[in-house]
Amino acid sequence: MARRNIRVAFGPVVANDDVSFAVEPGEIHALLGENGAGKTTLMRALAGLLQPQAGSIEIGGQPVVIDGPLEARRLGIGMVHQHFMLVPTLTVAENIALGLREVRTWFPRLDQLADEIDALGARYGLAVNARALAGELSVASQQRVEIVKALYRGAKILVLDEPTAVLTPQEAAALFPVLRSLAAAGTAIVFISHKLNEVMAVTDRITVLRRGKVAGSLRTAETEPREIARLMVGGEVTLPQLEGMPTPGRPLLEVDRLGLTDARGVRRLEAVSLSVGAGEIVAVAGVDGNGQQELAEAIVGLQRPDTGRVLIDGVEMTNRPVAEGIAAGLAHIPEDRHRTAIFERMSVTDNAVAEEAGRPRFARWGMRRRGETQAFAAQLVADYDVRLGSVEQAIGSLSGGNQQKVVLGRALSRDPRLLVAVQPTRGLDIGATAFLQSQLLQRRAAGAAVLLISTELDEVLALADRIVVLFKGRVTGVVARADFSVEQLGLLMAGRTA
Repeated sequence: MARRNIRVAFGPVVANDDVSFAVEPGEIHALLGENGAGKTTLMRALAGLLQPQAGSIEIGGQPVVIDGPLEARRLGIGMVHQHFMLVPTLTVAENIALGLREVRTWFPRLDQLADEIDALGARYGLAVNARALAGELSVASQQRVEIVKALYRGAKILVLDEPTAVLTPQEAAALFPVLRSLAAAGTAIVFISHKLNEVMAVTDRITVLRRGKVAGSLRTAETEPREIARLMVGGEVTLPQLEGMPTPGRPLLEVDRLGLTDARGVRRLEAVSLSVGAGEIVAVAGVDGNGQQELAEAIVGLQRPDTGRVLIDGVEMTNRPVAEGIAAGLAHIPEDRHRTAIFERMSVTDNAVAEEAGRPRFARWGMRRRGETQAFAAQLVADYDVRLGSVEQAIGSLSGGNQQKVVLGRALSRDPRLLVAVQPTRGLDIGATAFLQSQLLQRRAAGAAVLLISTELDEVLALADRIVVLFKGRVTGVVARADFSVEQLGLLMAGRTA
């Protein structure tokens, strides 16, 4: 597959600018780039979800026009998205049968289909149970099903979007031999990831996008992570690392046997206890979807736990309004900025001061002090490298990474003594990630308590004084920095208790 001189623009914003990218049969080719670099746009065009304004696409040396997802599938292009697209109440075989043109009856021969799926999975080391309900499978098993689904539908070009984002370290390690087996059989694999150690371990070639252009294309064996990072951001980057053992002060956050049931009656948290002292970073680790978001929202007042307590600096704050938490020195960087952090139709300025809009600094006699708010927003934009045209443009018009930078800057600008940061670097480029992580370490050094909730194990290992591991809403272990082990954390993330 080759894409030559691709250009895709959305109004004045050029997402792909003269981009050329090729992947050979039997090759695992990494596509890297910061948030907003153009990776998603390039792959959406390959999948037939949008049409480039210029350039050409070739499959097997022949020019093609991919005018929709069905045509992409007919041409042998399969995609495995980061968030899986399986119907949980259907079996694996039924999920794979959905959308197959060959299945033209209400009663397809599912037993025969299941046997074929099992055999296909076994051929490539993708063990699946085609008769099992998709919703009862582990996350790693669901991912194997998505890969088998693409292969069963004839994929010769397989695009994997952040394939290890929802896997434990052991599950990620088990995926790599599968990818090599597929490549050995002639499958061309596009591996989209931001984890440079994984890219170095499993890929043959690397193409880096930066601001919509190809910044470089090189063989994996002939490069190293520092060079790749330099291509991604256009300069040298060193991620910060926690140094020294902690001497935390009094507990600024205490969570005592917290339990929470969601609106559908599903138990999300069960007897979760943890504490964070002044001058300490405690990380909550786990595969995404194991209660991390519910824990954070219960702490800051966005969800109501039905058992247990939350204390901030010794004061009971369970089920108290969000504003009371802010007044107590709590700042929150939420996981879902669209739902809980930004007003998409409002300006960057309005969003930057949203949590303090009525305070004397920004308002007098009920009227907004426009000069002060604009100056504050302009300083935030400069400090956090927010890329925009004007602080008065709608925040919804910014890329996801730039929206997140505004949220980060707003939270840190209040000098909080307790910071609850949920996936704070998701969607950020390496440079912005390094800046944010250094800010977290500075807060720790200044005596703040930081609760870091992250699925990025490298980030957790680099920044945390202690790690609390969640699995299905329960604490499976608490590990001190001196005892950190990737293998042990992986087992705890999979449900084994300490």
